Amino acid sequence: MITEDLVKMSSNQVISFGEDISDVSNTYCSTDNEEVESGCMVTPGGHKYYVPISVEDNLKPFIGKSFQSLESGIAFYSEYGLLSGFNVRRSAEKTHSDHTILSKYLVCHKAGFSDAKLNCPEGSRSKIGKRRRTMSGRCGCEAKLVLKYSPGNIYFVYNFIEAHNHPLVPEDSRHFLKGSRKMSTCSMNFVFDASKVNIGTMKSFRMMKELVKGYENVGATSREFRNFDRDLKAFVGVADAQMIIEKFKVKQETDPCFFYDVDVDPAGNLTKLFWADSTARRNYELYGDAVSFDPTFNTNKYNMVFAPFTGVDKHNKCVTFASTLLSKEDVPHFTWAFEALLKAMGRNPVCIVTDQCAAMKQAIPKCFKETNDFPASRHRLCMWHITEKFPLKLGHFLCKETEFMEKIKKYIWSSVIEPDEFEQGWKEVMKEFKLEEHVWLSEMYDMRESWIPAYFRDKPMYGLIRTTSRSESENYFFSQFHQNGSTLSEFYIRFESAMDKQRNETKRLNHDCASAKPATISKLFLEEDAAELYTRAIFYKIQEEILAARDDMRIQTIGPEINGMKCYEMKDVKIKDKIFQVEVSRTHANCSCKKFLMCGILCRHAFCALNHFEVAKIPRRLVLNRWMKNAENKASLKNFGVSDEHQNQESVSAELTNVWFNFHKCVTVAGIDLEKLKQISKTVKELHYSFLDDGARFSKKDFMSTLIGKKPTGDITIHPPLQCKNKGSGLKRLRSEREKAVTKLKKKKRECTICRSIVHDKRTCPQKMKVAGAEVQVQVQTELPVLGAEVETTVSGSVVEKEVSTNI
Repeated sequence: MITEDLVKMSSNQVISFGEDISDVSNTYCSTDNEEVESGCMVTPGGHKYYVPISVEDNLKPFIGKSFQSLESGIAFYSEYGLLSGFNVRRSAEKTHSDHTILSKYLVCHKAGFSDAKLNCPEGSRSKIGKRRRTMSGRCGCEAKLVLKYSPGNIYFVYNFIEAHNHPLVPEDSRHFLKGSRKMSTCSMNFVFDASKVNIGTMKSFRMMKELVKGYENVGATSREFRNFDRDLKAFVGVADAQMIIEKFKVKQETDPCFFYDVDVDPAGNLTKLFWADSTARRNYELYGDAVSFDPTFNTNKYNMVFAPFTGVDKHNKCVTFASTLLSKEDVPHFTWAFEALLKAMGRNPVCIVTDQCAAMKQAIPKCFKETNDFPASRHRLCMWHITEKFPLKLGHFLCKETEFMEKIKKYIWSSVIEPDEFEQGWKEVMKEFKLEEHVWLSEMYDMRESWIPAYFRDKPMYGLIRTTSRSESENYFFSQFHQNGSTLSEFYIRFESAMDKQRNETKRLNHDCASAKPATISKLFLEEDAAELYTRAIFYKIQEEILAARDDMRIQTIGPEINGMKCYEMKDVKIKDKIFQVEVSRTHANCSCKKFLMCGILCRHAFCALNHFEVAKIPRRLVLNRWMKNAENKASLKNFGVSDEHQNQESVSAELTNVWFNFHKCVTVAGIDLEKLKQISKTVKELHYSFLDDGARFSKKDFMSTLIGKKPTGDITIHPPLQCKNKGSGLKRLRSEREKAVTKLKKKKRECTICRSIVHDKRTCPQKMKVAGAEVQVQVQTELPVLGAEVETTVSGSVVEKEVSTNI
């Protein structure tokens, strides 16, 4: 069996014999049985030599073959080595005084012998210290290729020894050779593109194996894939902050609407970064009436907080207006970010929603203050964050076992009551549960104008966003792309990938709205008109209001028509003890619930009155542009094109991916047709070897610069951020009593190994005590040395009885 395996292993090799190695390539295998079984031919001197025969003649070097450059010759011989089953190592060279290489030796990776120090005697090992467990495969192989310089910058083969004194690597193991373990541009591009969607290197390696149908076709091992990620971060190095600023400068040159701002500390370290492209600024112009702002953490290696400005678009989806990276969460940093937003967008948001951050509470009034052109922004606190604190501040019994939360939420979340109704209802609930003197509830009541919907009913679009759930949804969306160990350059590339996904989803929704119309349920003309005007998501909300207007509204009184306007009083069957007043004309409607003012959508009461007033189409004064299908047509800020040079640089990575998948398309079309597959293989090989002859090469660093950006030349003026310490960055922080209790509940409790109880352990287990308490009588007879007494001892539990009988 062993001899059969040896024959299989060397099936692609011809072994020649003779003491003169230069003549080995002209001899062939002997037919002697013993020599065939051993897999090699043995010379009279006892030497064995191996010559590859599976390489095509046009890929073999020969004396006199010329190359356009030295690197072309080295690449040709390296390719020949991989096809033969050995690695090529660069060896000695002869150089002219002008640094021109006159001759270059290329040898087999097993040429020469290992260092003599590694073969030192066992007794002398202590003198050189502990030795690593390394292996050396050098065996003095004399196979080599000598390239010599010729005038005209041409190199030719001066000497070529083909025979090896060791077995060549079989074909199924050649992908483990060092020369084969080099990531191709396609592999590097694939790993880089996979990292944009938060796919790690090991998953990329396994995916690549499936694409090329085998690990031997990948061209590298998993270690090379991991090392590529390491080398990419090393390539960025200390130029991380400078590289991203240079990228922003290029974007601003190619896209005049791209805006960015940066700030550094006195030492030159980046502390603040803000950016918004033309699409984001256009979206702010359309949908920037309500903004949610909530920082997130663990998105980069410096622990800078990432804080996107988020809003709601015409499809009721999250849309990103701008983004910022901050090294601290304090008043100066938030003030800088808000001022950068004003510079980029040119106006205040109507309403901005945040959590109860004290720094934001001070920064927002300072930045978004009233001007001659725009009113001051209204700062609204997240209702969800506040209501979630009720059990913590008041106790779980009051909130879970009583009707307190049910009664108080009726006033907190309602958007149809007036402020005086809320205040009266709050006081009644506090009095009922004797909470008038509660400190925290008193504080929340004092700041009621910043979080209770009843105080936002008179302000336009203040009810569009009531919590920071939009920001939390956006943060979760970005977390699918970001990694906590990313550099700033990698972070921005992944951010762009996330924005591409978000904007592609918007394009898909735009297409769906333009290509089809949602089905109507009622026979009302208002519903038909709404299907023509609104996007699909908003239409379903309008449809719900129209159906409720038809089914749930009860008109109580109808006033006389005065100047083309009627006043209706109606009752909603789902809301008790509440009368709504609606003023309606052919071109306008105004309801006391003020839903249109708060959210920009007509309420069911207005639809009921319009339908009764026989209005067939929704008054265009009541149709906001932000909800319409063609909302973008009225934006003044348009996208700008990019220059050809920049577009060419940005499309290198995409073109590499297209080449790879186009090749797979050809293979797919060929199917199992052997002739077509051979034709594809032949064409690819011809292209490959023609590129080898060209001598055109670019290094790994050159390719990484096309992926992540060019490394800045000269002095670095903006240094990477220092390691930041923020409340959510994963560093040590103070934990609340509630968090401690939750953690304690999740912790696995110690159990008794006897009865599995969590109240005690095995030392105090009752079952063990019961066994130990069984009556065990031990009789010990001892003769006393003096009295000759006989002692009988009985052990019963913890009681020891001694009976002594003495013979006198």
